Amino acid sequence: MHPVLLRLPGWHPIYSYGAMLGLSICVGYFVSGALAEKYDGFPHDRFGWLYAATIASALAGSRILYILTNLGHFSGLASILRFSDGGLVAYGGFLGGFLGGWAYCRAHRFSILAWGDAAVPSMSLGLGITRIGCFLYGCDYGQPYRGSFAVTFPVASPAYNYQRLEGLLPEHALRSLPVHPTQLYESFVGFMLFGVTMWTWSRRRRSGEVLVAFTMAYGALRFCLELLRGDDQRGGLWGLSTSQILGVLTFAAAGVLQACLPREESAHG
Repeated sequence: MHPVLLRLPGWHPIYSYGAMLGLSICVGYFVSGALAEKYDGFPHDRFGWLYAATIASALAGSRILYILTNLGHFSGLASILRFSDGGLVAYGGFLGGFLGGWAYCRAHRFSILAWGDAAVPSMSLGLGITRIGCFLYGCDYGQPYRGSFAVTFPVASPAYNYQRLEGLLPEHALRSLPVHPTQLYESFVGFMLFGVTMWTWSRRRRSGEVLVAFTMAYGALRFCLELLRGDDQRGGLWGLSTSQILGVLTFAAAGVLQACLPREESAHG
């Protein structure tokens, strides 16, 4: 674990997760910008504003979903706004980013399908990068596991604290029980989805096909990954985690969208 990536005298510490999130935003800007240029008529002069609107709404959505699924962890407005303690949910970011991008595209009469196709490869890369930050921070850990890929976390880590609370560790334990490195599993999924979306990009015939491919693939893979998660900050209903429920719903929505895709390639809606 390396929750703090860097400490500079006189400065606030630079957290690993925040650094990886920032890196993913920067990488995403160049990747999505390059793909957006491939659309005839896409608003190149307004791309920066569109990207900013998408990122801002993605961050807001990821925070809101975390708050809604962990209401008991907050004591007031100050704790809600304290991002240094963590608290972002990937699915909230995806949905928030989609809504923010849709609102901007609708206001300026651009195609949300064209923007979605340009955005999801960078989202895949962002997932791969930020989950490395999760691993360094120690959050989003997996269930106890003693196989080849198992990892342990030190005293005061989220996994250690939770297992101690549940009575799974002896009194003087110095490490958590071995667990699935689900953060690294999802990081691998993110990089794999980047390959899938770029492959789909090279073969797409209609705007929206890349967006559909990402949504369906991530929905199915995230549902499976949730079966290995061991942390208690995910919320849920009917025996499913929040992300599993959203995975099912977005998978179904993407299937409907696939059947309704218009035959157009212009970025203007």
